[in-house]
Amino acid sequence: MIRAVVALALLVFVASAGWYGVNWYAQDRVRAAFLNAGMSEDAASCMGRRLAKRLSLRQLHELGSLHDRMHTQADAIAALQSLDDRRIVKVTTSSALLCSTGLSR
Repeated sequence: MIRAVVALALLVFVASAGWYGVNWYAQDRVRAAFLNAGMSEDAASCMGRRLAKRLSLRQLHELGSLHDRMHTQADAIAALQSLDDRRIVKVTTSSALLCSTGLSR
């Protein structure tokens, strides 16, 4: 019985560490992409946090695939619009507005 409880606790620990690791990695990739697009460090970090919380891993992967095309803010907007996912566009633009103005930190 004790072995089963220890095994279950270990499984829960590994699963939660994996989940937080994936979210941290996604948040860091988004932050790096927006830094390359010309955002300040604070705004890019804010964007990473907000997008990692609000988008699915699939959506974050799609957003990450635009990394090479986002060299300026205009490029970032054009790349976002090329995706056919209204949620990504909505969450990204609202987050950009809130993070760049300092209303969300």
